[in-house]
Amino acid sequence: MSATPRIVVQPYDEQWPAEFAAVEALLHDALGEVVVRIDHIGSTSVPGLAAKDIIDVQVGVADLDDPRLVPGFEQLGATATDITTDHVPPGDQGDPAAWEKRYFRCPASWRPVHLHVRATGRPNHRYALLFRDYLRHSAPAAAAYAQVKLALARLHPDDVTAYYDVKDPVCDLVMDAAERWATDVGWSP
Repeated sequence: MSATPRIVVQPYDEQWPAEFAAVEALLHDALGEVVVRIDHIGSTSVPGLAAKDIIDVQVGVADLDDPRLVPGFEQLGATATDITTDHVPPGDQGDPAAWEKRYFRCPASWRPVHLHVRATGRPNHRYALLFRDYLRHSAPAAAAYAQVKLALARLHPDDVTAYYDVKDPVCDLVMDAAERWATDVGWSP
């Protein structure tokens, strides 16, 4: 059994957008018409934001059970995992199944990438895009979020559970402000 990698949050790297674009092209080639959209999400998608050196990619699909999905990822050397749902924010009154997703582990030959597959139109697909766009808009929110991540990495460098036990509710707090911003500016994915 391999050891859990250390959590390291580093300064923003100007290469992250280009590295996402290379992964995006591979995914488009392998998945073709299964894909509705592919987005760079997470901290590496926010210019200037400190992040773990892992590119988060959201593959938006019409149907999580499309029979072409798994073979398309396997063609790339990616493997499916048992991760099948996202964190559901407190107070969400919707169907928990709306937070379903697929998660694939990238091939060892790739740079570190998280491959999240979510159905477009579902709340977890929207959450990732709104979170990213709000942090791109609000430098103070992005800076505060970076401080939390840096502190968590310092306090819990070997405990991914502790890291996410704090980070997920912090994201929910950011989303509260992001929802107000989305209403004010008429944001849509």
